[in-house]
Amino acid sequence: MISYLSASYIYPVTGPVLKNGVIGIDPDGLIRTVLSAEEAKNQNIELVTFYEGLLVPGFVNTHCHLELSHLKGKVEQHTGLTDFVQTVMKLRGADDSAIELAMLRADVEMLENGIVAVGDISNQAISSGIKRGSPIYYHTFLEVMGFNPATAKASINRALEFKQKFEGFPLSIVPHAPYSVSAELFEELRLVAEELPGPVSIHNQETPDENAFFERKEGGFLKLYEFLGLDIGFYEPSGKTSLQTVLPMMSDRQKTLLVHNTMSSNADVVFAKALHPLLYWCLCPNANLYIENKLPDVDMLRATGVKITLGTDSLASNTGLSIFAEMLCLQDNFDIPVEELIQWATANGAEFLGISDRYGSFETGKRPGINLLDFEEVNGRIVLGREMRRLY
Repeated sequence: MISYLSASYIYPVTGPVLKNGVIGIDPDGLIRTVLSAEEAKNQNIELVTFYEGLLVPGFVNTHCHLELSHLKGKVEQHTGLTDFVQTVMKLRGADDSAIELAMLRADVEMLENGIVAVGDISNQAISSGIKRGSPIYYHTFLEVMGFNPATAKASINRALEFKQKFEGFPLSIVPHAPYSVSAELFEELRLVAEELPGPVSIHNQETPDENAFFERKEGGFLKLYEFLGLDIGFYEPSGKTSLQTVLPMMSDRQKTLLVHNTMSSNADVVFAKALHPLLYWCLCPNANLYIENKLPDVDMLRATGVKITLGTDSLASNTGLSIFAEMLCLQDNFDIPVEELIQWATANGAEFLGISDRYGSFETGKRPGINLLDFEEVNGRIVLGREMRRLY
């Protein structure tokens, strides 16, 4: 039996916005038809459930750290990234059962917030059980780090061991960040990518200290390496920003997600676009405010035409796991059309994760999930309200 849903506006994402449009959906959430109001009338569609609001596809969260869910509320805000990293390293150890319970709650929270797919960062295998039992689609980014060139082989071997725990699930082995991966480890990752050619994720330019370290070997990362007991006497700065230093070390044949981009400049974006044809730029604005109390230059990113996705980051660096909350944060701080925010939150993320055949848009044959968003009309323009709920 097909159920018919209508709303003030339906956003198929891959097609025009439908005022008072109609979606036909079966009990399994499969989209059977998407109709304009006129088409529905001509087909004599009856028993339509109408909602005041915007119907949009389920959200895709392209950057999360499920493993850190037990740190909710335990890390002080506005400390800056290097202090944040040190605090997380001190606190992240906990009883496995406590970590698993926190991850389960986080998974349920994302589902209730209309998130249907997640790109999740893992540093170990503890999240595998939660992911196997979840209705959410997970792509695991198994993260490696090691700034000491001598540890490159060991870092890769450890990741390959953990990979077996995620057997049967989408997985990529990826670098953590420019400041935590040596050139030798980047080379090992390129070799692994030949066997695991899926999408890649890397944290990028979250703090001014990151560029300062690569350009001049200055800033807060020197203290971080001291905290880690790592002698970096071998390291010589490149004189370039972190992105311009490490992107040439990464394969340009893999879809690559640059996460955060808080300090990325127009020159960085121009450089990156010329070098790498498969880049996506992930924004996690609430986490940026939580850690650095600063937002990326979103207007500049939009002007350069890059593909933008959205992420929540972790509960160590955010008060909740809601893509809708990230959309509201961006709307509150920038002049971004609703259609664009919805594109970032749905289709772009699905495209990056390689799951557009099911998620990201309202099209016949897909099971993308359905969310209902509150809205207002301001000066003839639709803007997001403050409420949302998951319908399917």
